[in-house]
Amino acid sequence: MTLVVFVGTLLGSMAIGLPVAFALMFCGVILMSYMGMFNTQIVAQQMISGADTFTLLAIPFFILAGELMNSGGLSKRIINFALTCVGHIRGGLGIVAIISAIIMASLSGSAAADTAALASILIPMMARAGYNVPRSAGLMAAGGIIAPVIPPSLAFIIFGVAANVSITKLFMGGIVPGLLMGLVLVFTWLLVVKKDNIETLPRQPMKVRLRATADAAWALGMPVIILGGIRFGIVTPTEAAVIAAVYALLVGLFVYRELKFSDLYRVILQAAKTTSVVMFLVAAALVSAWLITMANIPAELGSLIEPLIDRPKLLLLVIMALVLVVGTALDLAPTILILSPVLMPIIKEAGIDPVYFGVLFIMNTCIGLITPPVGVVLNVVSSVSKVPLGQVVWGVFPFLLAQILVLILLVLFPGIVLVPLNWLI
Repeated sequence: MTLVVFVGTLLGSMAIGLPVAFALMFCGVILMSYMGMFNTQIVAQQMISGADTFTLLAIPFFILAGELMNSGGLSKRIINFALTCVGHIRGGLGIVAIISAIIMASLSGSAAADTAALASILIPMMARAGYNVPRSAGLMAAGGIIAPVIPPSLAFIIFGVAANVSITKLFMGGIVPGLLMGLVLVFTWLLVVKKDNIETLPRQPMKVRLRATADAAWALGMPVIILGGIRFGIVTPTEAAVIAAVYALLVGLFVYRELKFSDLYRVILQAAKTTSVVMFLVAAALVSAWLITMANIPAELGSLIEPLIDRPKLLLLVIMALVLVVGTALDLAPTILILSPVLMPIIKEAGIDPVYFGVLFIMNTCIGLITPPVGVVLNVVSSVSKVPLGQVVWGVFPFLLAQILVLILLVLFPGIVLVPLNWLI
């Protein structure tokens, strides 16, 4: 019955338009009242203790690093680097978008920010070259969701805290699946533009390519420093976030000189606004997570799917289908914070590696970002490119199917994630 109270209150709150963070708090209060342990002090204490975690300090610093990267010219140089290398290939601008998305994913970890940066620069170029604009917008959206899968990833940090899983292992586990998502987008893109009448950019001489590479070297060096430091145990993910922010600041100010001291107030304010939204949501969700444990909801849910416990692949497919449906209505962070405390005990009981599940779970929630009706990244692309949302949905469809196929492939063949993970850690 507690499961019905929890789900009914949460869905009912969101159905009447209550913001997700407040819906989670309200859901917690109702659940406490149902259990006969209502106490406002518990709500306040759980919110404060939940947010007061050293690991969560990585969130504001990675958000700040992403803002500094976009304002300091790092994003622009990454795109120019990709243009000079593969822009001359038929369909090359789409490949440029995918390569740029992968590189930028290793810098900021924010799907919305990376997608906005890519779409604002590349979609006008693709329109002039004769590419189908809605399809191009769909590609930008599908490429943007790679950001939370390739480290550093805000989604992995939130999941690691909520599910008590090693963030370092999650970071390492996301590298190969993220690259695989990019690779399948390249094949899908080349397939769908095969018959389009498009112009290709002129092939750039080696001298121009070397100049573009040298110009982007500072930007390209950032993921090497971050991932190398985490991989070899030099820094924790939180410390890596601080280094990323300082690195982006210094490069933007003194190397590329596109970031001015007068811009810092605006950049820091925007990062603070984004951080406050995320952290308030995390704090509210951890109240519900504590009550989920107290109410023994995972055991109730486990009894419903008990026949699948001994069939882990089938169990994973069912859970992935559930997460995909939830992701069509919720943003990435709420999906993680609501479902992970409920699902993790079941995953552990079934003997599924928590890191492997975490990678699949985050991939699935990212796919939700390009799935109607909510589709946060779809809305970002539509706003930036001035393409109607309905056309963007049509354009993203083949890439959405491709990403779902990758997810199914990883469920059926866990070694694709686990074998490289064992080598990387």
